[in-house]
Amino acid sequence: MNHARSHAAFARAKELIPGGVNSPARAFGGVGGEPLFFARGEGAYLFDLDGNRYLDYIGSWGPMILGHCHPAVTAALHAVVDRGTSFGAPTEAESELAQLIIEAVPSVEKVRLVNSGTEATMSAIRLARGFTKRDVIVKFAGNYHGHVDSLLVAAGSAAATLAVPNSPGVTPGTAQDTLILQYNDCTGLEAAFAKHGDRIAGVILEPVVGNMGTVIPTREFLTALRSLTTKHGAVLIFDEVMTGFRVAFGGAQSVFGITPDLTTMGKIVGGGLPVGAYGGRRDIMNHILPAGPVFQAGTLSGNPLATAAGIATLKVLRDENPYPKLEQLGAQLAAGLAEAATKAGVPHSVTRVGSMLTLFFNAVPVVDWSSASQSDTARFAKFFWGLIERGVYFPCSQYEALFISAAHTPDDIRTTIAAATAALQG
Repeated sequence: MNHARSHAAFARAKELIPGGVNSPARAFGGVGGEPLFFARGEGAYLFDLDGNRYLDYIGSWGPMILGHCHPAVTAALHAVVDRGTSFGAPTEAESELAQLIIEAVPSVEKVRLVNSGTEATMSAIRLARGFTKRDVIVKFAGNYHGHVDSLLVAAGSAAATLAVPNSPGVTPGTAQDTLILQYNDCTGLEAAFAKHGDRIAGVILEPVVGNMGTVIPTREFLTALRSLTTKHGAVLIFDEVMTGFRVAFGGAQSVFGITPDLTTMGKIVGGGLPVGAYGGRRDIMNHILPAGPVFQAGTLSGNPLATAAGIATLKVLRDENPYPKLEQLGAQLAAGLAEAATKAGVPHSVTRVGSMLTLFFNAVPVVDWSSASQSDTARFAKFFWGLIERGVYFPCSQYEALFISAAHTPDDIRTTIAAATAALQG
C-alpha cells in the first residue's frame, strides 16, 4: 500500500504538535513505523489520505458502536448545529440524555455530564473522597482511568504499599493516597482493606479491562470488591467509559450482576463526540455542587452537539438492540483468530466479552498485568502491519482492546480472519 500522503501529513504534524499526535495512543509506539492519517469513515470502514480502505476495529477507541456516519447520528447533529453549539446554560437535551442513561443503568439514580472520560473519573474520585471524608483510593495495575494525576502511578514493593508517580509532573504528594493492587487478586484486596480500611474512600476499576488488552474479572474478585467496600464504607466505582453500552446496554455491571455505587461513562454515551458522565446512588450524587459541597464544573458539559449524538446513539441501541448480532460477530472473530494463530503455531490466548476482544501473543491465560506483560509485543507488531497491508485496521498496541461495530457483517469478519491467517503465516 502507498502511504505517501500519510507520511507527509505526519512530517508536518511533528513540527506543530508534540510527537505529531494529540494522544499517545495514536502514535504507533507499540508497533513501530508512522501512524496513518485518515480522511473519512463510513460504516465499518476507514479511508486514509492515500485512498486506502480498511476494515476498522478501533471505532475511535470504542465510541463508534453503530459504525461511522450512522444516519441517525448524523441527522441529529445536522438538526442541532444551526441552532447553536454551546450556550453555557441548561437545555432539555441534557435531561433527555441523563434519563436514557438512568433507564439503561439501574445503579445510576442521578448523573452529571462532563466532557471526557478523564473528567468523569477525576470527578468520581473527588466525590468519593468528599462523601466519605477519607483520602485513599484503590486502583489496579494495568487499569487506565484517564490522565488523572493521582492515578498515573506505579505499584510499590508490595500489594498494600502506597503508590509512587510514574509520570513526570505528578508529584509524590498527589500520588501518596493511591493504593495499587493486582487485578483479580482477592487476597491482596483483603489485605489492603485489613490494613487501610478506615482510610479507603473508594475503589475504582475497569469491570472488564480494555487498557492492558481485554481482561475479564473473576466472579470471586467482583464479589469480594462489593463485599469489602460495603463492609468498610468505601465507594465502589466502576469505570465503564469503555464498557458502558459496549458489552451490554446496561454495561458490564449488568453482565456480571454487580451493583457499584458510582459509574463513570464516556465514548458511546456521546456517539463519537467528546463527552463523559458519572452517576450513581442519589445520596452520593447529591454531594455535588450546587446540591452539595463537592465542586465540579465545565463550560461545555452537556453541550447540544454531544447530547444530540449521544441521544441518537442510545436510542438506536435501545430500539434496535444490536447486541445479539455483536455477540455473534465477536464469537466468530475470536474463534477465527484463535484458529489462525493455532495453524500458524503462534502461542496465543483470546479474551472476549461481547464485541470487545484481544488476541494476546501469549500462551499464558491473561488475568492481570503480570500475565499480560508477558506477551510477545514484537510478534504483535509484525501481525499489525501484516493486517494493515491487507486492509484491516487493528489497535496499534498489544495492550488495547479491539471493537466490533453493528456495521460489520459476517463477511467482514471472514475477510478479517483470512487477513489474520495470512499475516500470521507471513
